[in-house]
Amino acid sequence: MGMAVEMALSHRAPREVLSEADLEELAQRKPPTKPSLRSCLRKTRCSVSTAKSLLFRFLPFLRWMPRYPVKDWLLGDIVSGFSVGIMHLPQGLAYALLAGLPPVTGLYSSFYPVFLYFFFGTSRHNSVGPFAVISVMIGSVTDSLLPSENFVEFVNGTNLTVNEARRDAARVELVATITVLTGIFQVALGLLQFGFVVTYLSDPLVRGYTTAASVHVLVSQLKNVFGVSLGEHSGPLSLFMTFIEICQKLPQTNVGTLVTAIIAMVAIFAVKEFNHEFATKLPMPIPIELITIIVSTGISYGVNLNAKFGISVVGHIPSGLKPPVVPNVSYFGQVVGNAFAIAVVGYAICISLGKIFALKHGYKVDSNQELIALGLCNFLGGFFQCFAISCSMSRSLVQESTGGNSQVAGVISSLVILVTILKIGELFRDLPKAILSAIIIINLKGMFKQFSDLRTLWKSNQVDLMVWIVTFVATLMLNLDIGLGASVAFGLLTVIFRTQLPRYSILGRISDTDVYRDVAEYQMAQEVPGVKIFRSSSTLYFANVELYAEALKKKSGINVDRLIEKKKKALKKLKKQQKKAEKEKAKRKKDTEDGQNGPGVAVIELSSAEGSTPPKPTLRTLGLPQPSFHAVILDFSPVSFVDTVSIKILKNIFRDFHEIEAEVFIAGCPEPVLAQLERGNFFSSAITKHCFFPSVHDAVLHISAEQRQTLVDLSTRM
Repeated sequence: MGMAVEMALSHRAPREVLSEADLEELAQRKPPTKPSLRSCLRKTRCSVSTAKSLLFRFLPFLRWMPRYPVKDWLLGDIVSGFSVGIMHLPQGLAYALLAGLPPVTGLYSSFYPVFLYFFFGTSRHNSVGPFAVISVMIGSVTDSLLPSENFVEFVNGTNLTVNEARRDAARVELVATITVLTGIFQVALGLLQFGFVVTYLSDPLVRGYTTAASVHVLVSQLKNVFGVSLGEHSGPLSLFMTFIEICQKLPQTNVGTLVTAIIAMVAIFAVKEFNHEFATKLPMPIPIELITIIVSTGISYGVNLNAKFGISVVGHIPSGLKPPVVPNVSYFGQVVGNAFAIAVVGYAICISLGKIFALKHGYKVDSNQELIALGLCNFLGGFFQCFAISCSMSRSLVQESTGGNSQVAGVISSLVILVTILKIGELFRDLPKAILSAIIIINLKGMFKQFSDLRTLWKSNQVDLMVWIVTFVATLMLNLDIGLGASVAFGLLTVIFRTQLPRYSILGRISDTDVYRDVAEYQMAQEVPGVKIFRSSSTLYFANVELYAEALKKKSGINVDRLIEKKKKALKKLKKQQKKAEKEKAKRKKDTEDGQNGPGVAVIELSSAEGSTPPKPTLRTLGLPQPSFHAVILDFSPVSFVDTVSIKILKNIFRDFHEIEAEVFIAGCPEPVLAQLERGNFFSSAITKHCFFPSVHDAVLHISAEQRQTLVDLSTRM
């Protein structure tokens, strides 16, 4: 039985034997512990605080609304909101006409986006809504993609008539799609923190563009002022073709329409000037635009101007709000470029005004959140038949001057428009279109004042003047979308040209200081003896680095390339002479060995001469002119980045000046640039980091110390 047990045990699987090291490792291992309540609470707090910060970021009203000072701000916001709402009504109707849409879409665009901006916007004084420049950009798209000729129908078998109902429905669908796509672009750019994209639209570019756009607006409204019907032109030179057609049809002018427009323009202009003159004494501006609309509508209805004098009127304005409609995505491919242009221009105008008011009243405007806010206003508004919006300077100034303190004023103005949409809008069906055109034209006064920029820029900056003029001319000739692209391209080219042609200077030290300035501009600045300090006003990259190297050699006062060429020729000549001497020595040695040339002592002397290392040839030993300097310092303080081409040229600069016995040092190099030089394999045994100094003065002190040490060594040898 004992043997059986032993056999059974011997057939069991062998047990794993653990070593002492394994046992120690197991002993050191800690058993898995459950997370403590404190760590769980900490993680929960972190996630809650992150969610809260994100919520406050995307819904800024949650941050300021609980702290809203009702007693101090509410009355001013109500008065301001009511004043701006009164302005929204005529401008909304007018800008819808400018965009080639039914007037009611202007009311929608004055309600939905303005109300939504309360939740998402960060500017307290911006009055968002329809804007002339954006409206005319939209109008150019509707005229080109859906011209009235596409909706011509036969009436009674003979007469050709435009089916305005079909045309307006198609244009509303198209513009809603553009608005949604514009909003998508703006929200996407905002989420990607691309609010800086507007920096590519310089102030002269924006002002030149808006001035040219105002000319487009003016020409587009002349048909309603003269009461003539025109064909719809689009594309480059369309502005001039429209103007020529207006001039050709001047004999067909409707006198009643012209008189109505002139009277309205004179009245609106006079009262606006009165408002401006007595702005401090008036509790609120006289709402002359609203008064003009009400009076002209009453006269038109009472006299029946449409039937008796052929004066064109707005027509039916439906009351009530419409349900949301999904945009037609099939248009996306056709309008993507226009939508992006509208997104950028609308945001540029909005953020520039917002920053002006923020600086004046001491608060901050988040540029990326403004982009998101404007995008959401457009995106959501597009589902409710709104067209793209921006910020109006005239309404924003009124909102500020009448006591507006926050976005609550926008809510009040949107409620004014809501009441109009629900109850009052249908009463304006007899409003003459000439009145709306008169309102649009008079509101262009501020933009036409921008022509005074020409004189200012001529005195201050002629490159900016060129940008202004090119933008203005390109926008007039190429239309608004292509003109914007051409203007941005030209603006970027001016930046490239400026970096390609920077200011190069030789710096000198102002005595008894560590300050170094351009010797050509400062009389007290004197060059450091034996040292050339070179500075460029621009960074270094492939487009200007060769010019940098050429300017450095030119400013050094010596033809470096010519001197290097002479040195190469002299070395080549010296090499030939050495070879010739070696041949002669070899011949003499051979003659000596044959016993033809003196005793053996001479052989020993010749062998000793051959074994010695000849001194390295210098410019002086070669009989070449020496430069007046022995060191070059490159001031890198303006350099913000370098590329592979500039690294290659910098290596050549070190090599060339080393050839003419001048050391090169770099001063004030920023750390990111130094890292780029390291990654670009700039450093070697010939070029080390010992050549770099934190400032020009440090480099000068180092060179002076080296020079003194060299003089001491020479005197010791002597």
